[in-house]
Amino acid sequence: MAIKCIARLRSRRVVQDQLQTPNEVEAEGGCCWANLPQELLWEVLLMIEETESIWPQRKNVVACAGVCRSWRFIIQQIVKLPQLSGKLTFPISVKQPGPKDSLLQCFIKRNRSTQTYYLYLGLTNSALSDGGKFLLAARKCRRPTCTDYIISLQAEDFSKGTNTYAGRLRSNFLGTKFTVFDGQSPQAGAKMGKSRSSRLANLRQVSPSSNYPMAHISYELNLLGSRGPRRMQCNMITIPATLIAPGGLDPTTQAELNPYQSTPTSFLSKSASMENSVSDQKNGGLVLINKAPRWHEQLQCWCLNFHGRVTIASVKNFQLVASPENEPAGPEHEKIILQFGKVGKDLFTMDYRYPISAFQAFAICLSSFETRIACE
Repeated sequence: MAIKCIARLRSRRVVQDQLQTPNEVEAEGGCCWANLPQELLWEVLLMIEETESIWPQRKNVVACAGVCRSWRFIIQQIVKLPQLSGKLTFPISVKQPGPKDSLLQCFIKRNRSTQTYYLYLGLTNSALSDGGKFLLAARKCRRPTCTDYIISLQAEDFSKGTNTYAGRLRSNFLGTKFTVFDGQSPQAGAKMGKSRSSRLANLRQVSPSSNYPMAHISYELNLLGSRGPRRMQCNMITIPATLIAPGGLDPTTQAELNPYQSTPTSFLSKSASMENSVSDQKNGGLVLINKAPRWHEQLQCWCLNFHGRVTIASVKNFQLVASPENEPAGPEHEKIILQFGKVGKDLFTMDYRYPISAFQAFAICLSSFETRIACE
């Protein structure tokens, strides 16, 4: 009954916003539903957040955040970040770090005719067949000197001039080196205002077609043609390596995080210019490398344990772990941060965890679709 009421409130709020200007809505201080007792409202919204824990039911939590300002404020306090809850609630969640305690299971569908890739959140154990929750889409665009993958929050809109533009992946001419670009400045998430008018102003200030480098991916050349899987390395220049170290920096204890904020502020460089930021973070950025496979004598192939998540052997399959660099390897360097593998002709699983986001994981997996004769 409470859920049906929320749906009606949300629909009325949409109609109200269409009839009023943003200034009029802000002047009212919200709507009549803002006058409900805070204690009662908190209990109701908390019950909804706890019971509507999976999609598509979780859309009711999103609807609650759109009723009025006071409801949105309480939802901000109740809904935890993906790294703590393991749940993706708002669109901004795709750019927030994944859960710490487990891999978040997703899958990618490929459309060969349109060169489009769709990322879905797995909802159940049979999520590969029941559709899943759509998260991101990417379209491949070949250019004379490189290849671009335009990543969007919408399944059919890949234009760079809209707010659905999330970022892109660009390769070099050989397809051996890639750069992941975020469509929004990292500082923009931290500066978002609380009022609707200030949020709209911030959106206008940040051009949707802007690109900010956040990761570099490279594939090792195999000029001698030796047998084995591809070797790749990902330099996550916006993620400090200290995040995975025992007793290292943890943004959940360093600062109060907002579920609407795209990037935790403790992840960000303090440098004024983006170029200096990238240069500074290369020295201490998290580096991901392939987990070394083992050779199976009976099967006569290289093997990795995907725990049932991958069923078809492919050169595209990989597992990424944190590189120890010049330090002794510890338990944190054995923990799988991202795994990707084939389960059908055009169907692939993608599982990721903290400290990378769904957007970063998707971009890394897209790089694996490129054909690289020199790397195999």
